[in-house]
Amino acid sequence: MSVVFLAVGIAAGYFGRRYAAGKRLGSIEEQATKKIAEAETKAKEIVLDAKEKAATFLTEAKDEERGRRKELDTIEARLVSREELIDKRAGDVSREESTVRAREDALRTREDTIAKREEEAERKIEAVAGLSAKDAQEQLLRRVREERAQDLAQMVQKIDRENREEIEKRSVEIITTALQRYARSHVSDVTTTIFPISDDDMKGKIIGREGRNIRALERATGVEFLVDEAPDGIIISSFDPYRREVARLALEKLVKDGRIQPAKIEEKVEEARNELVKRTQEIGDAAAQDLGIFDLPKELLQLLGRLHFRTSFGQNVLNHSIEVAYLAEMMARELGLDADVAKRGGLLHDIGKAIDHEVEGTHVELGIKLLKKYNQSDKVIEAMQSHHEDYPYARPEAYVVTAADALSAARPGARRGTIENYIKRLGDLEKIATGFAGVKNAYAISAGRELRVFVVPEKIDDFRALELAREIADRIQSELKYPGEIKVNVIREMRAVEYAR
Repeated sequence: MSVVFLAVGIAAGYFGRRYAAGKRLGSIEEQATKKIAEAETKAKEIVLDAKEKAATFLTEAKDEERGRRKELDTIEARLVSREELIDKRAGDVSREESTVRAREDALRTREDTIAKREEEAERKIEAVAGLSAKDAQEQLLRRVREERAQDLAQMVQKIDRENREEIEKRSVEIITTALQRYARSHVSDVTTTIFPISDDDMKGKIIGREGRNIRALERATGVEFLVDEAPDGIIISSFDPYRREVARLALEKLVKDGRIQPAKIEEKVEEARNELVKRTQEIGDAAAQDLGIFDLPKELLQLLGRLHFRTSFGQNVLNHSIEVAYLAEMMARELGLDADVAKRGGLLHDIGKAIDHEVEGTHVELGIKLLKKYNQSDKVIEAMQSHHEDYPYARPEAYVVTAADALSAARPGARRGTIENYIKRLGDLEKIATGFAGVKNAYAISAGRELRVFVVPEKIDDFRALELAREIADRIQSELKYPGEIKVNVIREMRAVEYAR
């Protein structure tokens, strides 16, 4: 009996598990069917979206193609228009070429006609004049020779002078020796400075290879260096004491440094100029302090110091100004006038001479402008402006300053007019040269027998330099009176500088 129940239980369990399995299988099939349906739906949506995008891309591509076709049509139209224009111009050129050829033929015909007429006219002229072309040419040359006879005579004289070089050299030695004995104490101070140096090797360095260094020194300073004239020194020659002092200081610095070459020369010359500016300030300050004047601006003091390197009729201008200041002060005190105004007017009466070689105008006019510029009182200006009677006497102290100036200048040995005329002539030479466009500097050397003119190479080419020398020489001949001849030497130097960094 128990066996029967066991078998029934087993059968019931089997059929129960089978039923449950069938039920689960049916549920899975339903889920699979549902998912398949969903997948089909999504696939249809994707296909529709792709079709829409494809349609959009196709539309855009068609629009872009239409735009490009339109642009190509425009370009094609332009090319056609240009081609038509070129064809038209080609036709015009052909017509112009034909016209030019016709004109050339006409000109050739006309030239032939003119040539024939010239030959006929020449034959008629020869028949009338009784001269052949060759005889007329010789007659013209003879007339030119006669007109230029004076120039030829000058050339002969010049050649003769060159042939007598040794005689002239000996004559110059005799004359200079006589001049030195007659005016050694004054002329040597006015025109030359001796730089002591006994080392021949150092002299050789100063001269440089083929004279390169000595030429650089002369170009930078505007003076002339005479190396072989003195056994134990170098003579620095110039009518301008300021230039001579710059040259002396530069030479002193170069000898101390030992390295002498053009670049170093320019550097030392610039240092010498700066040092001399400081020294002129000290000289002017010392002169003012000696007179008891302590409130002058430094610019006026420096200009006073420059007067130490300036002469007027052979008289040192600063010494003359100090002397006038003392005399004016003493006379003003005796007369009961303003001694301070008279003293300041006397000291500053020639202040314009510190710049009159650089700026146009008389030294009186320049002095008035300088005093006004540096805020000096009207009393002082009125006291100094009349010392050459160019302006009316505006106050009593003006008479005192004028009298003091005359006393200082008129005392025995104070002035010598010959040297002043000589210096003025040299200054006029330099002013004539610097008046031409493109001239950088001009220096009169060799007692005025040579004028060295340095030009700006960017403005003056080699051909213009030749013309400039001739023009300056012609201007000198027409405006100045001088003995002998003056050599005009125009120097154009191009220097290229670059730095390796």
